[in-house]
Amino acid sequence: MISVLVALCVCALLAPMVIMRLGTRGFYVLALAPAAALAWLIASWPTAGSPHTETLEWVPVLHMSIVLRMDTLAAILSVLILGIGALVLCYCANYFDEVRPRVATFGGEMIAFAAAMFGLVVSDNMLVLYVFWEATTVLSFMLVGFYAMRATSRRAATQALLVTTLGGLAMLGGIIMLGERAGSFLLSDILANPPASSTLVDTAVVLILIGALSKSAIVPFHFWLPGAMAAPTPVSAYLHAAAMVKAGIYLVARLAPAFATTVSWHVVVITLGLVTMILGGWRSLRELDLKLILAFGTVSQLGFLTVLVGIGDANVAMAGLTMLVAHALFKACLFMVVGIIDHATGTRDLRRLARLGERLPVLALTAAVAAASMGGLPFTVGFVGKETAFGSIWTSGALSDWQDKVVDLTLLAGSILTFAYATRFLWGAFGRKVRTAPTSAVRNMHPPTRMFLLAPILLALLGVVAGFLSPLLGDLFEPYAHTLPTYGHEIEHLAMWHGFGLPVVFSLIAIVGGILVFLVVRAERDHLFVHRPLVNADRIYDAVLRGADTVSLTLTRNTQRGSLPITIGIILLTTIALPVAMLFTGSRNTLSIKGFENAAQIVIAAVIVTAGITATLLRNRLAAVIVVSVTGYGCAALFALYGAPDLALTQFLVETLTLVIFVLVLRKLPAEPEPRHSTGFRPLRAALAVAFGATLVGIGLFAAAARDSTPVQVDLPGAAYTFGHGANAVNVILVDIRAWDTLGEVSVLIVAATGVASMVFRNRRFGAAPRVADAVALSDVDDDPIPPDRTTWLKGSDLRDPRHRSMVLEATTRLIFPTMVVLSVYFFYAGHNAPGGGFAGGLTMGLALVLRYLAGGRYELGEALPVEPGKILGAGLAISAGTAIASLLFGAPALSSAMFSFTLPVLGDIKIVTALFFDLGIYLIVVGLVLDILRSLGARLDVESQISGSRAVSA
Repeated sequence: MISVLVALCVCALLAPMVIMRLGTRGFYVLALAPAAALAWLIASWPTAGSPHTETLEWVPVLHMSIVLRMDTLAAILSVLILGIGALVLCYCANYFDEVRPRVATFGGEMIAFAAAMFGLVVSDNMLVLYVFWEATTVLSFMLVGFYAMRATSRRAATQALLVTTLGGLAMLGGIIMLGERAGSFLLSDILANPPASSTLVDTAVVLILIGALSKSAIVPFHFWLPGAMAAPTPVSAYLHAAAMVKAGIYLVARLAPAFATTVSWHVVVITLGLVTMILGGWRSLRELDLKLILAFGTVSQLGFLTVLVGIGDANVAMAGLTMLVAHALFKACLFMVVGIIDHATGTRDLRRLARLGERLPVLALTAAVAAASMGGLPFTVGFVGKETAFGSIWTSGALSDWQDKVVDLTLLAGSILTFAYATRFLWGAFGRKVRTAPTSAVRNMHPPTRMFLLAPILLALLGVVAGFLSPLLGDLFEPYAHTLPTYGHEIEHLAMWHGFGLPVVFSLIAIVGGILVFLVVRAERDHLFVHRPLVNADRIYDAVLRGADTVSLTLTRNTQRGSLPITIGIILLTTIALPVAMLFTGSRNTLSIKGFENAAQIVIAAVIVTAGITATLLRNRLAAVIVVSVTGYGCAALFALYGAPDLALTQFLVETLTLVIFVLVLRKLPAEPEPRHSTGFRPLRAALAVAFGATLVGIGLFAAAARDSTPVQVDLPGAAYTFGHGANAVNVILVDIRAWDTLGEVSVLIVAATGVASMVFRNRRFGAAPRVADAVALSDVDDDPIPPDRTTWLKGSDLRDPRHRSMVLEATTRLIFPTMVVLSVYFFYAGHNAPGGGFAGGLTMGLALVLRYLAGGRYELGEALPVEPGKILGAGLAISAGTAIASLLFGAPALSSAMFSFTLPVLGDIKIVTALFFDLGIYLIVVGLVLDILRSLGARLDVESQISGSRAVSA
């Protein structure tokens, strides 16, 4: 199964190249991928009681092992996914007239969707199932939005994405709740030993059902499916008939053996399924677009399927699986028929189609056979499924006696509507409609090719063949039926005819009633559908979006008014109000306050407080920044006193670098803010700052008092050395224990660096910092260059205005820079066992570059490191991410550490931990970030200032 998934994914990646190379004929080649997977499935069909399982360990601690399980239910869905997927791809070869890049991408997306659906139905781990579930959501968004230039396609794709994603998020919450309560996230374990019914379990199941019902377009989530008809017809034939919408049906069928007896299940599944069947059937009768008739018919049939697989009775489940197969066959066929009509005539409006059956008799016969199966006429698999459903529900016992009768009669009413819209579809597409000649659309049509007709003809024939082979189908379905209770009845084998009885009577009523409803609707259409429905889910969806936009705009207009003090004030007020309210309403009412342990702490605290108060009084920007930095250095001193040298070192380096960045920006601003820029409210801002500080202190004290067990840091040093092979617990945590978090943080750093550079450079990134040779070539100097035979401290400073030079700083930089570089390398290499690490080493190297820039200017920065910052950032991220991938290639969890020991001459015994390579990526990212900031906030602003000055002199 894993091999099949990988093969399908590889084919999806190669599909665009195949289409671009072979044209539309490439779709036939792509069809070989699901066809080959189908052949493997048939050859490996699971036997009763012995499903195939495969396991790939990923993150076992988080229950994220990839466990695939192929049993009867998964195999049935897989046949539909792969088999109809192959036919749809063959259909695409004739549906698309020309090959464009979007068509080539479409082929890859279709195969990727087949892979995602196959992974969904064979996943035993619910978390992995959810990953595939959301993959189908994203891929359906891309496929429905195929015609991206059309507003209707964009709206339909967005609508489908929002609705199914919302349901998926609810399902994720239910999965986590159910898995935690059951003690396992494997569906096989939960079904074998379902947790006892409780409020938590019932809530979890309902949340999962919300995801299932939203995916299968069950009321109130049904409205997205008709809108998705804006997609190309192959998408409708595959996603909305055989694959995506069946995902929710599959999940309901999968969970039914364990949870179908609960009241909440009955209310959600059966009630909403019945409402959906009636509503979808009635809505299909008012549509004039052939595709929308089938779309609302699909909604109706999905409600029917939901009821059948959700009742929880073995015989009804047999009917449900039969109808599941029947629906996939006849609805995919009918969608293909509509696509051929649209392709040939240029319209799907039944008012513009008349006597098409005379022009395309083969297509009309194909549609008639498929519609017969949809309406439940004899000799089709649809007839077998409906007969079995009518007979088994009436005496099921899964519900109370009167409930069984109500459900069966409601399904009969829905079947009447089904036969009515099936008749209306055939009449609308192929009927004469009291016309003596075909319409202009039919007269000017071009007939479809034989290969274009092949896929729908095969599907229609399969619907008939499956009906006659229903006993064999029953043998395949029964292993799943045995997982459900029979309520005292024997499992009834599928057959075309069981004798005259209630099912036959119901079928006759459905046929006669459907014809009558069709005739009445046809005659009274102008009176029945004059006004829009009072309640319309599509309009409710639009109203909800408009309401959300209104609330968002109102909130933004009143909280984000372009004023930085107001924005920060609102953020701080929220940060103060919410935690304080939670503390007052919570159960924590004790504090653990300890006094100062030595005099040094009192002195440092006094300095920090004094600096904080001074910062609020100073008007000079640079002085205020320096005073604020004093508070950061004070925190670093406290960290050192409390025995946290790593934290102290990092705090000191970060504070220094932050101070430099502030200076780089402030040098372009006036020393003091002008009076007209004063925002006022200084007492209010001071009070807000005090309240925020007090809130943080209070949260910290309550958090410290909340501990009622031995803290985890007691075991960290030993675990760091045993599992991470390092004596520095802080560094081991960063590069091993929580390396995923670190990787995410450095990714954010890269995004921040890109954002800063984009705002400063605006148009392009200008590559690496300029070098002296570049300046000489462009004669870009502030004064006459110093003769080449004169000895200087720094090359770049020779090109600066003498008024901006400091010989003491230049000489000091020349002496200190190599030492700082060596120190940064030491911090990087020794950080696994001593204070330091890649982050501290990178900051040290960054400060060395800052020193070179401050002493020698922008050209000295280019001389110090003549490499484009983006390349350094990219290399660092590639090395860090590559470390994670490398671990997987060696069969170890991602980002896990391994140690290698060897002996070298002179150096002696050497121990290398693989986390060192991850740390190297961090080192490069920090260096690249600092270089990017110096190049943008420093060198680029220098250039702009020089240009402005030159223009002023010229003027």
